Amino acid sequence: MSTGTLLAIVIAAVVIVALIVSALALLMRRRRLRERFGPEYERTVEGADSRFAAERELSERAKRHDELDIKPLPDSARDRFARDWDGVQHEFVDRPEDAVHDADRLVTSLMQARGYPTEGYEQQMKDLSVEHGRTLEHYRAAHEIDTLSAGHKATTEQLRSAMVHYRALFDELLSDGGQARHAPA
Repeated sequence: MSTGTLLAIVIAAVVIVALIVSALALLMRRRRLRERFGPEYERTVEGADSRFAAERELSERAKRHDELDIKPLPDSARDRFARDWDGVQHEFVDRPEDAVHDADRLVTSLMQARGYPTEGYEQQMKDLSVEHGRTLEHYRAAHEIDTLSAGHKATTEQLRSAMVHYRALFDELLSDGGQARHAPA
């Protein structure tokens, strides 16, 4: 076998191995993103120009999130938030629209207490999607109803539904304090 033929075989083998390694790395990255983001992965892919662009967006969200100082709540704060939620639920009986607005504010306040930035709804959604992708649809639905109720266009059943949706994210944020996450030094 000539040196040229041997060299061609080695180069071809190296190229094939490099392609296989690259494909496996992309598949593993995709799997990690799907596991981390849950249903938010597919939602982001559907809304993006390409799967690659969506995965880049999700990776950027994860990087931003990892730089945040998300922390567990002290027991006293957790108890205060739980009492505040009970108050919002009781308010619903007499003033359902006000209760939904208050539930939105309470969820935002809880996010802030945990260390999430609260500079705007879209950014809140992105930041929450990293660890709370499975309950994010609840927040979306509640926020839509809250927006409707601001114009007095939501029915009582929709308002009740908003409270249930807010409660799903509220409960997850309230109980999700097992391990503090700190920004890298």
